[in-house]
Amino acid sequence: MRDDVPSTIARSDDKAVRTYKKTLESAEESYGDGERAHRTAYASLKHTHEKVGDHWEPKEHKGPSDPQAAQGTPASRNRDRPTAQGVDANASKGHLDDVARKVGIDPENMDKGELVEAIEKANARATARARRK
Repeated sequence: MRDDVPSTIARSDDKAVRTYKKTLESAEESYGDGERAHRTAYASLKHTHEKVGDHWEPKEHKGPSDPQAAQGTPASRNRDRPTAQGVDANASKGHLDDVARKVGIDPENMDKGELVEAIEKANARATARARRK
């Protein structure tokens, strides 16, 4: 079940894997096998999960994770906005503080935007480490 999904999703819970695979199947039927289908699958995953370190965890509340995800298709392809790389930028500051601690960041004296950026970087480092193993 996990052999044919990206590594960060393979390290995630079963629901994340199912969400990605089911959406990808449907998107491939609509758009063909390519970038658009994979982007659609990730967009669906970002509505239910957030990236924490080298994997995806269920979000407390469903919905878009950042301004880019909130646009939907095809607007998201035509009007690029900053993406939070799987971090739930729409989450509360308290939640982001908790995620920051999980990935080894001291959130003290950081505003919400700084937290999102720091978590993005920590996630990228954790993913790179996991892929080298």
